[in-house]
Amino acid sequence: MYPFFFSKLSRNPVQGGAPHKPILLLAIMELVRRDEIRSNRIAITEELVLEFKSIWSKLVVSSYYQPNFAFPFFHMKTEPFWELITYPGMTIPLTSSNSIRSLKALKDSVAFAELDSLVFSQILDPVQLAVMEEALLDQYFPETKNRFTYPSVLVSELEDQILREAPVVYRKRIDVLKKTLTKEELEEEIAIRGAMFKRSIPKIYGYQCAISEMRVQSSTNVQMIDACHIVPFALSENDTITNGIALSPTLHRAYDRGLITITEEYRVKISPAVSENQSPYSLDQFEGKEILLPQNPDYYPSIENLRWHQRECFVAS
Repeated sequence: MYPFFFSKLSRNPVQGGAPHKPILLLAIMELVRRDEIRSNRIAITEELVLEFKSIWSKLVVSSYYQPNFAFPFFHMKTEPFWELITYPGMTIPLTSSNSIRSLKALKDSVAFAELDSLVFSQILDPVQLAVMEEALLDQYFPETKNRFTYPSVLVSELEDQILREAPVVYRKRIDVLKKTLTKEELEEEIAIRGAMFKRSIPKIYGYQCAISEMRVQSSTNVQMIDACHIVPFALSENDTITNGIALSPTLHRAYDRGLITITEEYRVKISPAVSENQSPYSLDQFEGKEILLPQNPDYYPSIENLRWHQRECFVAS
């Protein structure tokens, strides 16, 4: 059953109506379909931002409106099925026009949005989800709805940049974006690139930890392998594949804190600062272990980046 209030979304009527809210709903439905959203508590994730931008690129042809993710997530609060839940003691910082300032302001103040439980139960049903999806497309995107199932050009372009561009080219691309986008637009651009990095790194490692070789498969699509930057993005502005490695959450944390590093020979080195009890989970079991590498040598971690980590992060004494 198509919820009545989906057909009465409050939108700016100019240029046929702002597309933000129906696209956000379509993005949520797609992540439910992929089992990446399993609760009616809708978190502000990079993956949801990426899906929103991906669907926008397929359905919206006019340049009158900009694909600002923070707007619909915040302004959906005027709808009867959507409630913003802030962190304890936090208020949402607004502009003079009572809109959200930025994606960062949204994430800093809002813990999640709670979608009406009855509506969410309908979205969980594959048949009803398909009906709602088709109805949203028919009502709000009648002229471009046939493009909804097309492969996303945005996603394929980002994946190509992450997998194939040289780091220097990628950094120049980020520099151009800094000069051409507003601060708010740049925030969301960096978020979707981060989401693609998180998606691409585990994939090329076969969803397996490069050090422990752990791989967890689940019918619920739970991802237990992280995409770890070798040189943090904040310093490198580098989301290319050779600046990443797939690690389990525990080893990811140990790597980020310099308790372990990886040598130029792709072997694990444990910091002498580590003192631990012996258990099946001890770090020292990996000392000298050769890491699992991608099948394509072009995707191997950069030796230059590994040396940076050894020099700048590794706790050598």
